[in-house]
This record gives sequence, C-alpha cells and structure tokens, in this order.
Amino acid sequence: MRTLAIETATEACSVALFEGDALIDARHEILGRGHAERLVPMIAGLQDQGRADAIRVSLGPGSFTGVRIGLAVARALSIAWNAEVSGYPTLALVAAFARTEGGMADPGQPLTICMNGGHGQWFVQNYNGDGTARSAPSSLQPAEAAAAEVFADIAGNRAEDLAALLGDGTATPFDCLPDARHALGLPERVLTTDLSPMYGRAPDAKAPAR
Repeated sequence: MRTLAIETATEACSVALFEGDALIDARHEILGRGHAERLVPMIAGLQDQGRADAIRVSLGPGSFTGVRIGLAVARALSIAWNAEVSGYPTLALVAAFARTEGGMADPGQPLTICMNGGHGQWFVQNYNGDGTARSAPSSLQPAEAAAAEVFADIAGNRAEDLAALLGDGTATPFDCLPDARHALGLPERVLTTDLSPMYGRAPDAKAPAR
C-alpha cells in the first residue's frame, strides 16, 4: 500500500511517498510562489513517479492558489491511478510535526498553531494532544491572536511572533512550515473524503456591485 502526500497551502511545496508506514521518498521546497509550475515535476521526481494507491492532500487554510493547485493535481492523479483521495487540514499537519519531531517536551499536551494568513492576519487554531482540533481555525490580527486562548507550546511559521507578543516567557515556539513527510502522523479522524477547500478567510477578489 503506497500513499502520496501533497502539501501546497503555504509558501512551502512538498510531496512525500510512503510504503506502508515507511517514508521512501520526499521533496520539500520553499517557493513563495510557483506551486503550479513545480508540483507535478516534484511528484514525477519521486520513486516510480510517485505512483500510489492512496493520496492525501492539503485542504488549507492557506493560499487560495496553492490549495486549488494541490487539489486539482490530487484529483487528476486519483483518476489516472484509480487511487483513493482524502483531504486534511494544513494546520493539523503542522500539529503532527510539532508532536512528533518539533521538540515538544510533552507531545500529549495541547498546543496552538499559528501560521501566516496573509494581509497581516494569522491563522490560529488549538489542537489536543492526540492531534485533533480543539477549536475552529480563525484568521486573526496579531493582537487578536495574542488575546485569544494560547497554550504553552506554539507551532507554525508565526509561532515566534505570537510568543513575543505574549511577552511573559511562558510560551515555547516551534518555527516550522507544513511538510508532507509528516502526513502519516495525522490522526485518521482529521482525514475526510470531502475535498472542499478550507481557505480560512474571505477571498481577496469581490464581485462588482450591480
């Protein structure tokens, strides 16, 4: 049983191929932009061109363009390979990294995920020690994030900024971006066959007024 994981919701673009529970190949690049050009070549560069029986793909929240690209490629490959596709929240993947390799003193404790959300806002969500969501994701201004419930462990590429805003020295930040190599660390309960994107905030473009 092979699983291909695709993560494109942030400035990071990553893919990983697993055989059972073992990671056999992976690619991870910090692009900022250009996911549409890089994603398919990255998959093609994996062992056996990334061919898998199952696909896990990020649903967001994150970049509108990045999320759509990842989902479009996952759907196309699922048809070509007759593979099952499941989606996962990007912030859950960051939580999985923090619990397994992020250096948390006690991975069983709840933690706060804080990621760049664009337009000066941050995506913030709390997770239980088992990797399941403790709250709904929110897109907040930094001051709003600092005033919300924040746990002692914070992970994500805005973790250090949030810890600095708290200013009391009680928060331990883990600066990281989502990486497909940690996709098997996701609890089954966060996976879904509903591949609807989770953008996390309203779209930038607005329909013209009549």
